[in-house]
Amino acid sequence: MPFALVTGASRGVGKGIATALHDAGYRVFATGRTIESADLPSGITCLRCDHTIDADTDAAFARIQQETPSLDVVVNNSWGGYERMVDGGQFTWGLPFWQQPAHRWTSMMDAGVRAAWAVSSRAVPLMMPQGRGLIVNISVWAAQKFIGNTIYGVSKAATDKLTADMAHELRTCGVSVISLYPGLVRTESVLAAASQAGSRWTTARAQSSSAA
Repeated sequence: MPFALVTGASRGVGKGIATALHDAGYRVFATGRTIESADLPSGITCLRCDHTIDADTDAAFARIQQETPSLDVVVNNSWGGYERMVDGGQFTWGLPFWQQPAHRWTSMMDAGVRAAWAVSSRAVPLMMPQGRGLIVNISVWAAQKFIGNTIYGVSKAATDKLTADMAHELRTCGVSVISLYPGLVRTESVLAAASQAGSRWTTARAQSSSAA
């Protein structure tokens, strides 16, 4: 049986990937900060983990190694930066970079890019002895084109660069690394953000009409 690890699998894209791998016959380990409440198939092993904390990541891999000496697939889907979309009553996603809250940079770089590096660094030693493996870093075309938030674009570009350089260093080891662009997905976080943005747009339009 092949083994897979999917990070950030509590909801959204990660949850979907974990479920699909399970249905395809993989033994899946799924991590997330709120994974205990995730609606996942019973055959998936859920490991509570905040990948911004190295001790949590180490504990997750210690648990994985209790059950298997190898990994076949790792999907780095953990992410941050969608929290606190509204600060001080203002929807901040579309603000120019000089008005963006600092926590967004920290969340996206640490929970996203750094977490992908940290997880991959621990996964590769489990793949190399068998001479094969696949690491998938979830990214998006914001890495190549501005779509409304500079920090988001920078973090996704960093993810793609991480992917390219990891693939280069692993080219003789049988381990492949790719970036996967799922596109716009109707996840819980995306729908919540759209709702927040929409309600503020409606309010602004109403205030404008009243003023006129």
